[in-house]
Amino acid sequence: MSVPHALLGLLEREPRHGYDLKRLFDAYFAPDHPIAFGQVYATLARLEQRGRIRLDAVEREDGPDRRRYAITPDGVAELERWLDVPLDPEPTLQATLFAKVVLAILSGRPVGELVDRERHAHIARMRELTAVRRTAALPLALLADHALFHLEADLRWLDLTAARVDELRAQILERSETP
Repeated sequence: MSVPHALLGLLEREPRHGYDLKRLFDAYFAPDHPIAFGQVYATLARLEQRGRIRLDAVEREDGPDRRRYAITPDGVAELERWLDVPLDPEPTLQATLFAKVVLAILSGRPVGELVDRERHAHIARMRELTAVRRTAALPLALLADHALFHLEADLRWLDLTAARVDELRAQILERSETP
């Protein structure tokens, strides 16, 4: 997730305060992993330094000054560029799940137990996301679906790996004995 681009997108509709940006970011993009206020304000400072946003107003109420930011034409151009450029397809060939399996084999640990623990964790997360999806508004439901599809792919990979673990172990151990 590109936090700077998300903030630019949230500012494109109207100027907003950092607090409002954090609330919207969490609601749209990170409902189960809220962004820290510090990250929001640090990102806003960098965007302002780069000319992508500007200070729109400072409001003084009962408490600290509230700075409201607006997107600049350079910010709109940057957001458009980011939206137009396709993402690099993921995942890469350096998947953490695969690394765990290989390291379990190399260290002599039981791969079946590792696969079972991962499978149970994935299924538990899928249950959580399914519950979210049932009651959520469409944006959050689609985000949950995205995560569910990735978890389903991981589960299929875990099943394939479990079925081929002996062959994988033989090839990995053979390679580790060759300098």
